[in-house]
Amino acid sequence: MKTRAWIAAFWVFAAQGGLAAAPATRYTDSGPEPLLARVFAEIEQSRWEAALNETEALLRAYPNFRLGHLIKGDLLLARIRPLKNFGEGGVQKASEQVADLREEAIARLRAYKNKPRETEVPRYLLQLRPDQKYAIVVDTQKARLYLYQNDNGRPRFVADYYISHGKQGTGKHAEGDKKTPIGVYHVTASLPRQKLPDFYGSGAYPINYPNEWDKKMGKNGHGIWLHGTPSDTFSRPPKASDGCVVLANRDLDALAKNLQIGTTPVIISNSVEWLSLDDWQAERQALLAMIDEWRRDWESLDIERYARHYARNFSGEGKSREEWLAQKRKVNAGKAWIKVKTENISMFRNPGKEEYVVVTFEQDYQSSNLSNRMQKRQYWIKEDGRWKILHEGAA
Repeated sequence: MKTRAWIAAFWVFAAQGGLAAAPATRYTDSGPEPLLARVFAEIEQSRWEAALNETEALLRAYPNFRLGHLIKGDLLLARIRPLKNFGEGGVQKASEQVADLREEAIARLRAYKNKPRETEVPRYLLQLRPDQKYAIVVDTQKARLYLYQNDNGRPRFVADYYISHGKQGTGKHAEGDKKTPIGVYHVTASLPRQKLPDFYGSGAYPINYPNEWDKKMGKNGHGIWLHGTPSDTFSRPPKASDGCVVLANRDLDALAKNLQIGTTPVIISNSVEWLSLDDWQAERQALLAMIDEWRRDWESLDIERYARHYARNFSGEGKSREEWLAQKRKVNAGKAWIKVKTENISMFRNPGKEEYVVVTFEQDYQSSNLSNRMQKRQYWIKEDGRWKILHEGAA
């Protein structure tokens, strides 16, 4: 049976070799990728019956996995005649569906071969608070969601899952554009299956799009969720949602056990940027030093020192930078001293073109005539080569 044309039609870089080789990783694999990789390893070695057996094992584990059924159809048809195109064993007129399944297979196998390295972390996870047990990083180009655990402040890779995102790609800007936003978000709620149409599968977890940065950039829209698939669908093509991040129901159920409402960060990126642990630590410490300098300059009661930490387009409490600083001058004039503590700091860097970091912390403010505690969130940007605050307010 000749299948070279079939392999080439399926995998555009098959000539490079190693299509389905398993990655060197010590992590537990979830999902159909390991079985799918074994199927293609057998196909590459021209072991057709073994490939069919592996496909049947795949379908026993994942009965409604459409990609598996299409591959089985191809392998059965190949017993009769050579195949030239991926999906000949499927519905002849369903070319669009076949193309979608091909893209799904490529995305799954690419991600399976390229697991995150233990010596690298996503640049965006600069610091997790002690109570943030997990963080999510989404790579839309790879159609992958990565789950990281907070290991005494260092992000540690735990698992990854195939995902679908917006039909029109990423960079959401307006309601109805069918794009997935890029940025730093948090899970805000849990919507159980019982309160949702079947379309959303085993549940949904809204995120806070648009965040303060998005609003400042003129972006709008709503209803961006992490959610599942309809009960008759195992997974959807890489670009298939109206902007949400969609997982297979069993993957969403596994992920949901680690989600903390109002706490878990969700970083959505076009392509994850990885840092060595040394570079990550250096970037983290530099920003922590800037935050501490801001805190000390606030305590100094020197409004000019304090003001240099705020960007030209800063806004806070509904006021412009000039209005806000004028109010601060009046307040400081009536104080003999100020002491500020920043505790439980989290820092997440934006994965998009705009360079900003979302900083959240517990602020303990003490002064000669007022004391309070609050959860504060700041958006720091690079301005004139220096980190400055663009927006701050209650988290």
